[in-house]
Amino acid sequence: MMKKWLAALALGLASAAQAQQTDYTQKVNPFIGTGGHGHTYPGPSLPFGMVQLSPDTRLKGWDGCSGYHYTDSVLYGFSHTHLSGTGIEDYCDVLLMPVTGQPSWNNEDYASPFSHNNEKAYPGFYSVKLNKYDITASLTATKRVGLHKYEFPASAKEGHVLLDLYHRDIVINSSLKVLNDSTVTGMRRSTSWAKDQVLYFAMKFSQPFTAHTVALGDTTKGALKEAEGRNIKAYFTFDASRPVLVKVAISGVSEEGAMKNLNAEMPGFDFEQTLAAARSAWNKELGKIEIKGGTPDQQTIFYSALYHACLNPNLYMDVDGQYRGTDQQIHKAEGFDNYSVFSLWDTHRALHPLMTIINQQKTNDWINTFLVQYKYGGMLPVWELSANETFCMIGYHSVPVIADAYQKGIRGYDAKYALEAMRSYAESDRFGIQDYIRQGYLSLETQPESVSRTLEYAYDDWCIAQMALWLGDKATYERYMLRAQSYKNIYDDSTGFMRGRIGGRWMSPFDPTEVNGFFTEANSWQYSFAVPQDVSGLIKLHGGTAQFLRKLNALFTTEAKLSGRHQSDITGLIGQYAHGNEPSHHIAYLFNYAGQPWRTQELTHQVMTTLYHNAPDGLSGNEDCGQMSAWFVMSAMGIYPVTPGSGTYALGTPLFDEVIIHLENGKQFSIKAKNRTTNNFYVQSVHVNSKPLNIAQIDHATIMKGGSMIFSMGNQPNKTSATQQPVSSIRTTPIVRAPYVEAAADRFKTPIHVTLKADAPIYYTLNGATPDRTSPRYTKPVEITETCTLKAIAYSNGRYSQIVATPFYRIPTDKTVRVLSKINPAFDAGGPDALIDGIRGKEDFRLGAWQSHYPGDLEAIVDLKAPRQLKKLGLGVLQDLGSWIWYPTQVEFLASEDGQHFTSIGVVKNTFSDREYGSHIQELTLPVNVRTRYVKVIARNHGVIPDWHPGKGEAAHIFADEIIIE
Repeated sequence: MMKKWLAALALGLASAAQAQQTDYTQKVNPFIGTGGHGHTYPGPSLPFGMVQLSPDTRLKGWDGCSGYHYTDSVLYGFSHTHLSGTGIEDYCDVLLMPVTGQPSWNNEDYASPFSHNNEKAYPGFYSVKLNKYDITASLTATKRVGLHKYEFPASAKEGHVLLDLYHRDIVINSSLKVLNDSTVTGMRRSTSWAKDQVLYFAMKFSQPFTAHTVALGDTTKGALKEAEGRNIKAYFTFDASRPVLVKVAISGVSEEGAMKNLNAEMPGFDFEQTLAAARSAWNKELGKIEIKGGTPDQQTIFYSALYHACLNPNLYMDVDGQYRGTDQQIHKAEGFDNYSVFSLWDTHRALHPLMTIINQQKTNDWINTFLVQYKYGGMLPVWELSANETFCMIGYHSVPVIADAYQKGIRGYDAKYALEAMRSYAESDRFGIQDYIRQGYLSLETQPESVSRTLEYAYDDWCIAQMALWLGDKATYERYMLRAQSYKNIYDDSTGFMRGRIGGRWMSPFDPTEVNGFFTEANSWQYSFAVPQDVSGLIKLHGGTAQFLRKLNALFTTEAKLSGRHQSDITGLIGQYAHGNEPSHHIAYLFNYAGQPWRTQELTHQVMTTLYHNAPDGLSGNEDCGQMSAWFVMSAMGIYPVTPGSGTYALGTPLFDEVIIHLENGKQFSIKAKNRTTNNFYVQSVHVNSKPLNIAQIDHATIMKGGSMIFSMGNQPNKTSATQQPVSSIRTTPIVRAPYVEAAADRFKTPIHVTLKADAPIYYTLNGATPDRTSPRYTKPVEITETCTLKAIAYSNGRYSQIVATPFYRIPTDKTVRVLSKINPAFDAGGPDALIDGIRGKEDFRLGAWQSHYPGDLEAIVDLKAPRQLKKLGLGVLQDLGSWIWYPTQVEFLASEDGQHFTSIGVVKNTFSDREYGSHIQELTLPVNVRTRYVKVIARNHGVIPDWHPGKGEAAHIFADEIIIE
């Protein structure tokens, strides 16, 4: 027995050593995703490193979100922070650019053409030749320090390194200190996606500079030792006969912190040694998963995907443990490493589950980071960036990351405190949560993207319920399991889709292909399968497995095209399945749960082999901080986490002959595919540790114990196997589904009749009272004659549904309106009458009552039908600079007796700041004393967006909700 054990140990050690000897960095193509809409960057960073040192080729725009796009041919320089695959511009802080000749302060002038033929990159390294200057620039990095090497042409007697602190996002303030002839420190405070990002840096050169020059506002100021302002640039002059190396450390804490990082991580200027250490770090990370078989391109795609999956989240802490918290105060991490860049709407789906397999300690660090963000900032992260909560995307998806880790035994944090933090967000008043709790779903008049939010909230609530169950909190478990069924309230039986509601009414007309304000970067086709916590319940809503399979297959085979507003993120389409965006990522695996695992195998194989390529445009959508790549890594291994928090992985079809996962606990788990070929992607049988696996899923615990899973492959689907269907089901007390309302519209001029429907008897009120079984029971259509709110409730087996509240508005008939300006069709509030219907908008412009006039001014004429004495005129307007909406500069009111010839009554000017972010509402009103029939309103547009705003150069919007006439 001892001999066998020693032999196995020796074999395991040899295998691990062989994995470490492989240079995985040569199997990675960092340019994958830098073209198309992948939004990745090619420059060096360490696994989950704080510095991302990369070239910048694009200053703005959606396809410039990473600062680099492969189609560009001009390079502005090299900056030290970059986002991998996001959809909003930010980072690209502290730009350096080597130049010869007389430097220019203008970025278009100092930029240089370059050729991809002279560009090289692999994990930990990037180099390029700057054609304008004949300079070769090479880059590498440690965790917190970027190292540049600039080789000037032999013809140059001197060279310069230009520092641009104004580059990229909007600078609030910055500073520069020249400490001596080789050391510079500084600070950059800016606003973009992160509204208040603070970054400090310390920079040292390998040789003394012979001169330096500083500019403020692009005006040369000479050899200043210190400078402060919004626009600081400088250049440093060197002897060009030998290479100039520059090392730059960053910190979110202080200049002293940056200097500590610099001295600790890079005391010298040994480029080759630093590069070797970076390659070693990446080989250790990439070597955690060893693959055999597949084509060379497939291996490159796999390791490039694993590389991209290991770039984020990013370390956000100095070497002494200090970090900037989300309260903008400085704290010290105790017992964990602090991180930033949490794209959780994306990454909770596959990236974080992948990390529970190969990076359990970092998973603990990330959850501890979540908890200090709750402790100091008051909430778990949604989309946190450099100690700023951006509130980008929807849901509270730090919750499934915590629940999934806890279920898998990753518990290096205070679990009870984590449950408190999870509940704190889920019971807050953020983003319609209280409306969601009250009515069991969200509707458009209370929250934009209401269908998507309802579905994501329901899954997050299921995760909270599981956490409560594990911790023995039965009351919380039962409450949240009811909330986890909220998806049932937005499922429309008549169409078989998740459908938006306005109050209790279904949004009508309904087209499942339409991209509109009910969904987040998607349409109803893509979100109608977003119930990972209760697939069995979803199948039941469809009327059974056969009907569910028809709808699921139709998603992938329909020839219907996208409709509605343009959404750049909806890409990688197979039918209406959109692999380029995250809501679709689990859907192909749902065939397992309905007894057709071969369809999962067909579709996942199709996605892996047609939507991922070894090319710059090799991703079908945004990389999204590793999620797009994590899907490929998991799927290529033949497993996928459909329901993070369940502890299980659905089976797909492996892409390689063998995958060996080297686990942190010293064990390894291998996944083999016998008889796998290009055409043999159908699974015939599966064995785990030599025993048949008769269900299309595997437990996380089985993987972590080590061992093997063997797929037997063939070229035809196995439809006769007795394989059990995996089950995702809520077995607790079912909810009573909320009633829904059928009405032609919620606005009327003459009485209307309203129909109510539900699975159970309905009781209703029209007087604002809360309905119960003592209220009128619905038996026939209800007549609505005046403005009111209809409230309805269903009752079954001693339980009530949530209350549905639907407002109805009687539109005034004493006036009409004619809009002369251009209404933006995406925000028309129902048409021209929105300006006189008496319905006022809320602070969120997406809720439907606001009308957008774009581009240009707002101009409308109101006909009062007869001359009237007027005492006040006004216009309700909104400002939301983050959405490119400004108050009008002024509103002019004019009067006419004939509707043709108008005389100005007066002008009211806006006095509110045109630099104030946030959502604001005001009425621009004018006291008058005039008798007239016609009133013209002209609201002057703010004009071209100024250069301090991310939308600089574009036109501003005017949003109005009511012309006020008293």
